[in-house]
Amino acid sequence: MGLVNRRLPKVREISEHAGVSRATVDRVINKRSGVQAHTRRHVLSVIDEMSRQVPGATPDTADDLLHLDFIIPDHGNAFLLEQAHQLQSCAQQLGTVSLSIHHPDTASEDEIVAALQRIAPTAQAVGLIGLDSRKVREAVRELCSRNIPVVTLASDIRNVPRTAYVGIDNHAAGRLAGYLTGRMLKPPKGKIGLVLGSRAYFGHEEREMGFRSVLREQFPTLRIVEECEVHENADHAYREVSKILSVHPDLDAIYCIGAGQSGVAKALIDCGCETSVTFIGHGLSTDTRNHLVNGVMDVIIEESAAEEARLAIECLVAAVRRSGEIRPAAIPIHAIFRENLPAET
Repeated sequence: MGLVNRRLPKVREISEHAGVSRATVDRVINKRSGVQAHTRRHVLSVIDEMSRQVPGATPDTADDLLHLDFIIPDHGNAFLLEQAHQLQSCAQQLGTVSLSIHHPDTASEDEIVAALQRIAPTAQAVGLIGLDSRKVREAVRELCSRNIPVVTLASDIRNVPRTAYVGIDNHAAGRLAGYLTGRMLKPPKGKIGLVLGSRAYFGHEEREMGFRSVLREQFPTLRIVEECEVHENADHAYREVSKILSVHPDLDAIYCIGAGQSGVAKALIDCGCETSVTFIGHGLSTDTRNHLVNGVMDVIIEESAAEEARLAIECLVAAVRRSGEIRPAAIPIHAIFRENLPAET
């Protein structure tokens, strides 16, 4: 490929010369709103000047510029906050991708659908952490009908023509939680409380099915005596787990499928059960790290938000550029105990 086909200048070079962000450059080149007229004229003049310096060079909108939209609900879930951070970090490292991360105030299907509908007219590619519900499925199908690639993260959405799912095998994660629960209780019998985030997330439903299947197959003397759905809310989790402990003071274990671990931990501490009840949950965060160190939690089942962010961006870029078959690698799951707790980064 000769010099005239290198398609320079690059976005980062335009950004540096113009003294504006890469996102602003992206909006100008792709004729999006959100840029003041004088800034737009300034960026275009910088592009024109830089392009004349390299024969045949033009801003690389096909191979260099790509804007991705991500829908990530904002309801205090530490993993989702980390996911958003990792997406931004990955995009900055690449330098050829700009991101807009949209945070619906809740994870309700109406707010997720509204967010998808707002970005639909201008979206190039979309990453989504969303509920597996009728309205969300229809909104995703509408995007796909416009040839807008959609990647689901962390929790899949069934029966939609999405480009790829990027995340762990949630059924396997639930089975791992069940296996660890059975092995850690000696003898393997007793009462278990099941704390669900939201069954509207397909991933949570898969974890529950995996957990129940292992108990049924390998530890039939273990019984789930109570279950509650806390909608990813720590305060709700605290109230529900406190009720469970009042009814079952001899509870042996709790499996928290989604968010709300801090509420579970507080209920255990307030009831004086923090060392007698085996507590297994998901997601390494500042809070769960402290619960593990202090002996309130026994195991954290961890997945890499950084790896999911990288793969999601790679999948969306490949889909837009039609650069081959898209089969993202499976995200590994790890059981973290106090003894193998990784260093903070």
